[in-house]
Amino acid sequence: MQALDGIRVLDFTQMMLGPYGTQLLGDLGADVIKVERAEGEWERSLEMIGELVDGESAAYLAMNRNKRSLALDLKNPIARQALLDLGASCDVVVENFRPGVLARLGLGYEEFKSVKPDIIYCSGSGWGQDTTFARENRPGQDLLIQAMSGLAAATGRRTDPPTPAGTAIVDHATALTLANGILAALVARSIHGIGQRVEVDLYSTAIAMQCQEISAFVNQETDYERSTEGIGQAWLSAPFGIYQASDGWLAVAMAPLETIADAVGDAAVAAFDPWTERDEAKRALGSVLVRRPIQHWLDAFGSRGLWAARVRTTREAVDELRADDSDMIVTVDGPGGTPIELIGCAIRMSETPWRQRHAPPRVGEHSAEILREVLPESQIEELLKEQNR
Repeated sequence: MQALDGIRVLDFTQMMLGPYGTQLLGDLGADVIKVERAEGEWERSLEMIGELVDGESAAYLAMNRNKRSLALDLKNPIARQALLDLGASCDVVVENFRPGVLARLGLGYEEFKSVKPDIIYCSGSGWGQDTTFARENRPGQDLLIQAMSGLAAATGRRTDPPTPAGTAIVDHATALTLANGILAALVARSIHGIGQRVEVDLYSTAIAMQCQEISAFVNQETDYERSTEGIGQAWLSAPFGIYQASDGWLAVAMAPLETIADAVGDAAVAAFDPWTERDEAKRALGSVLVRRPIQHWLDAFGSRGLWAARVRTTREAVDELRADDSDMIVTVDGPGGTPIELIGCAIRMSETPWRQRHAPPRVGEHSAEILREVLPESQIEELLKEQNR
C-alpha cells in the first residue's frame, strides 16, 4: 500500500522542475505517464561531467524512476486525441513548457477539463504564466533565476563576483513546490469535489526562498551586503561561516561570540560587535581555529552546545551513506541493464512508504502498453511507425 495508490498523472515535463516533482509523486505510488517526443526529452542527452551513462544523462536517470514512457508527436491529431482520452482517466496533468505552448497544441487546461471536469492541471515555468518576463518569452532556467532574484548576488565574499549555488537549488525547490501544490489540489478535490489549475514558477520560488532576508530589509528599512571575510550568509552576524582548521575546513553556525571565545580560549574574539564588526570577528576567530585540528574544535564546541561541523565533499557524504547501507542510495537496472545507483526518496512514511517500482524508462518503452487503453492495435502501429520515420 502506498499513499498515492490509484492516482494517475499525465506528465509532459522535462529537465528538472517537472520531472523531479513528478518522480516524487511516483515514489509515493502514483502511476506517472511520462509523455515525451519520439527522440526523448531534452535532458536525456545532457552530459554531466562530460559523459552519459549507458547513453542516458545521469540527470535524467536521477529524476525519472517510477514512471512509464509514452513517446508521441504532439502535433499529430491522433496522438493529441489519444492524450485527451488518456487524460480522462487521469487525476493530474503536469507540464512545464513555456506559457501557452501546450494550449496552442490543444492540450491546455480547458481541453483536459472538458474531458475530466475535476482534473488538476499543473503548469511549471520560469517566470509565471502572465508576467512581464513571461510575455517577453525569456528563458527561465535555474542559473538565470539565481542571477535575477538576488540569490547569486548574496552569495560569496564581497570581493567575489556574484556566485551561484553549487547545485540547481531553485529548480529543486520549485519541483518540491510543484509536488506540494498538486498534493494540496488532490486534498481539495477530495474535500470540495473540485479540480483546478495549479501554477508554480522558478522566480516566485526563488523570491520565497529569500523570505527571511526580504522580511528583514523591507521592514527594518535597511539593506545588507556580503561580508569581506565570508560570513556564510550576507544578512547574518559573526561567527556564521566556514573556517580553516589545521587539517581541513570547519563550519560554525550562529552562536554568541562570548561562548565562542570561551570555547577557543581567546577572550579577544568576544570584544567585537557580531554585526557591525563581523569581518573583524571572523578574522580573529579564524586566526585561532587554524592552529588546531577539526576534531579538537568539534569537541570544544560540542561540550558548550555550539553548532559546528566538518566540511566534507559530496563524495565523502555518499561513501558514508553506502557504508551505512542507507536507503538514500538505491540500485536499479540502468538503460543497458547494468546496475546504477540513484538517490532515494527523502520522505519516510511509517504505513505507506515510498517504493521503487520502475527504473527510469527508455524512450517510448511503454508507448504501446499505454496507448492500448485508448486506441486499437492497428492505429497504434500506424501512429508509432509514422513518428519513427
